[in-house]
Amino acid sequence: MTAHQYIRFRLNLSADQYLKVYQGIAKNINVQADDGRRIAFPAQNIKAFLTHKGIYGHFEMELTAENKFVGIKKLDRGFGSA
Repeated sequence: MTAHQYIRFRLNLSADQYLKVYQGIAKNINVQADDGRRIAFPAQNIKAFLTHKGIYGHFEMELTAENKFVGIKKLDRGFGSA
């Protein structure tokens, strides 16, 4: 069994920017991981962290060895958190 991989990244996304997801303009979040990789994932995967201010903080995404999405957790409260 191959180990899961974990990718950490910071996200500073205003509520107005996330609104583009609801409008159908944007479907993916593109961000640079802490290790320098560029990653893209469905915006729906981060929706649980949306507040009236947006989505801010340091996150960790878990993927299977086959790069299948497992989950995302927030590592800190981040900037702009209530």
